[in-house]
Amino acid sequence: MSASSIEAPRQKVPKVEAPGPLSDRKPLTKKDLVADHPTWCPGCGDFSVLALYFKLIEKRQLVHERITTVAGIGCSSRFPYFVQGHGAHYIHGRALPFASGISLSRPDLHVFVFGGDGDAFSIGGNHFNHTARKNVKMTYVVMDNWVYGLTKKQTSPTSPLGFKSKTDMWGAVDRPINPMKQAISAGATFVARTTHTNPNHVLQMMEAAMDHDGFGFIECLSECVEFYEGAFDASNPRKGGAFNLVPSDHDVTDEMAAYTLADAGFPGLFGIFRKVNQPTKNANEAKIVAKRRENFTELKDWQILQKNFDALR
Repeated sequence: MSASSIEAPRQKVPKVEAPGPLSDRKPLTKKDLVADHPTWCPGCGDFSVLALYFKLIEKRQLVHERITTVAGIGCSSRFPYFVQGHGAHYIHGRALPFASGISLSRPDLHVFVFGGDGDAFSIGGNHFNHTARKNVKMTYVVMDNWVYGLTKKQTSPTSPLGFKSKTDMWGAVDRPINPMKQAISAGATFVARTTHTNPNHVLQMMEAAMDHDGFGFIECLSECVEFYEGAFDASNPRKGGAFNLVPSDHDVTDEMAAYTLADAGFPGLFGIFRKVNQPTKNANEAKIVAKRRENFTELKDWQILQKNFDALR
C-alpha cells in the first residue's frame, strides 16, 4: 500500500505544545494546589509528604500543566485525589508502568509517583525492579510504614520480624526486604532515604530527585499512627532517637559503598546513597524513534503508524 492510498484520519489531533516558563503567569500557591481534603488518619506521616510536595511545586514554580501525580493503591496512594493537577490513581502495584508511559510520551513533564511499601514492594515489586533498571525518568516516593494500613493492619514486605498483625497473629516470621538494597541492586540511578519527621530533609531529597535525569527513588519513613504507632521513634530525635546523615565523604557513585550504607541497622542513615549519570530509557527510546523515522521522512506520524498496522496483518 502506498502512502498516497492511505486515508487520512477523520479527526485532526491537535499538537500538544509544551508550556513555557511562568513569565507573566502568577505562581501557584498551596490554595491553588489543594484539591479534596486528605482523608488520612490524624497524625499520619503522609500529611507531611503531601505538604512538602505542595511546597516543592510552589518553590519550583511549576504550572498546572506540568504537575503529574501518579499513584497505585494504598493510604499514601491517595495522593492524586488531593492535588489539583494532572495525574491518575491507578491500579494496585501498577503505578510505575503507567507513569513510564507518561514519561516516555511527554518528555516536557516530570512525573511524580507516590506509593506505600505494599504497593511498591509486594504486588508492584516486579515493576519497581524493571523501572529502576530501565532508568525511566521520574521521581518515585515510597512512604514506608511497615504495615498495610488501608486494609487495617496486615504484614507488609517491610514489616519487621515478630510484628503481630491480622495475617501474622503469632508475629511475622518472614524476613523483611531492604528497600534501599533492592533499589541499588536493581540499578536505580538515584537512591535516597528520609523520614516524615524531618520536613526540611524530605524537601531536599525530593528536589534532588526531581533534578536527577533518570529514575529517582526515595524511601520515606512515614508512621502509621493507627496500626503501627511508634515504629520509627528510633529515627526521631524528639522521641529520643537519632537522625544520622549519610557521611559527608560518601562517594555516591560507588555502588558497593552505597550498598554497605544500606546495610546499617535501624534506624539507619538518611540522605543520598546513590547518584550516577546513565542513559535514560527516555533518551534511548528517542534515539530509536529518530533513527527509524529517517526511513519515513515523507510520511506523517499517523501514516507511519498505519504502515506498522498494515505490516501486522
